[in-house]
Amino acid sequence: MVSQLDNGAFAPIDHAVALADAAQPVYGASNASTRARLLRGLADALEAQAPALIALADEESGLGTARLTGELARTAYQLRGFADDVERGVPFHQIDDAAVAGAPPAGRPHLTRVFAPLGPVAMFSASNFPFAFSVLGGDTAAALAAGCVVIVKPHAGHPELSRRVFALAADVVRAQGLPEGVLTFVGQTSREGGTHLVSHPVVSAVAFTGSYQGGVALWRAANARVRPIPFFGELGSINPLVVLPAALADGTEAPAKALAASITMGCGQFCTSPGLLLVSDDKEGEQFVVDLAAALASQTPHRMLTPAIRSGFEAASAHVASQTGVRTRLAPSTGADTATPAPRLYEIDADAFLAQPALREEMFGPAALVVRVKSHDDLLRVLAAVEGTLTVTLWGALDDTAQHRALAAAAEQIGGRVLFGGVPTGVAVCHAQQHGGPWPASTHPQSTSVGYAAIERFLRPVALQDAPDWYLDARRGGLPA
Repeated sequence: MVSQLDNGAFAPIDHAVALADAAQPVYGASNASTRARLLRGLADALEAQAPALIALADEESGLGTARLTGELARTAYQLRGFADDVERGVPFHQIDDAAVAGAPPAGRPHLTRVFAPLGPVAMFSASNFPFAFSVLGGDTAAALAAGCVVIVKPHAGHPELSRRVFALAADVVRAQGLPEGVLTFVGQTSREGGTHLVSHPVVSAVAFTGSYQGGVALWRAANARVRPIPFFGELGSINPLVVLPAALADGTEAPAKALAASITMGCGQFCTSPGLLLVSDDKEGEQFVVDLAAALASQTPHRMLTPAIRSGFEAASAHVASQTGVRTRLAPSTGADTATPAPRLYEIDADAFLAQPALREEMFGPAALVVRVKSHDDLLRVLAAVEGTLTVTLWGALDDTAQHRALAAAAEQIGGRVLFGGVPTGVAVCHAQQHGGPWPASTHPQSTSVGYAAIERFLRPVALQDAPDWYLDARRGGLPA
């Protein structure tokens, strides 16, 4: 299919999409062995060049070799995990209802529910995970496992790393005799180029992780098409963390230190960073906030990913600080090192928070807003105002009480993952994981972008009626019935 939006400036995008279009019928019909071999080959290639790739990633992102070493390992692990699921038959799963003689409603024909790959997926890399949410990250792995070819739009925060990783991936595709268009790369492009990619009639789905503003613009483009397509966007999250009195029964210093480390992890550039802290307006709550400010002050975050992200963080934190009723509990000292952002901690009362929707916006960086609550009702009202978030953490809600049940129910209403202990930073790659949430956290709260259930986003159910055995066998991907 040739794009109806051809433009000289977008020729590289159209070329990549054309390759993907040609490859989709071949790869979409591939069997389990072919897909699993590709995913494992990509993992092997990534690990084979790990030292050089990690050094380059650190040079471009400043995230540190320890963090990036773990992230590369996670990326290879999830590629192999999707390969395992492919061999277990996940994308080839069939649900069979045998024919029943007689008239409806009891009588019916033979029906088999199967799953078809959506088609070419445009994958927009994230800034904050140069391996795990980039060229060979979870979105790419899930789409390839589902039988979808992938068109990679890299992030400007790590351009050379993206090119290197794509080059090694292209070598694997070529060595395995697969069509070139199974994995294509559009390089750095303008916002208009991104919109062109999403609007291209060949593209069948979009996976996006990034800013709210950029994600909404692309989401609108995906829905404005003559044939709208699924847009799986992760747009931002403030991740409330509730500190109940029971969580402070053994003291305030240890939990304050744990929370400070989570807020500043990755310089606060994790999508699950706890940005909204609900703390009781009492003596113990005050001591916890004092200890948290002290713990944050002792942290030394590294530089942020890009100058634009740093500028956005400064603007967002200044905006929060300027709102009515906001008190500053920790701010950069005069003459502080401007190369790295100092942690920030702000505080406000529950009623003032509820009156100002601007305080529900994400500060993407090492900062958090404490909301002082006077009652259980305050907790429920504040959580309801959040609308949608990737995580909600409940500290101290381990006993079975009516209030704890109501609090947990409120957390489930707005969160994709509810924690009853620990901190939300750190997302396990497994089958039970859910990384998504109601708007504005994501555009598809029923799907996940982390964990093996992510494959479901790129599969479309089809019911086959009275299908012959040869066709049902072919749809099993070479796996036994």
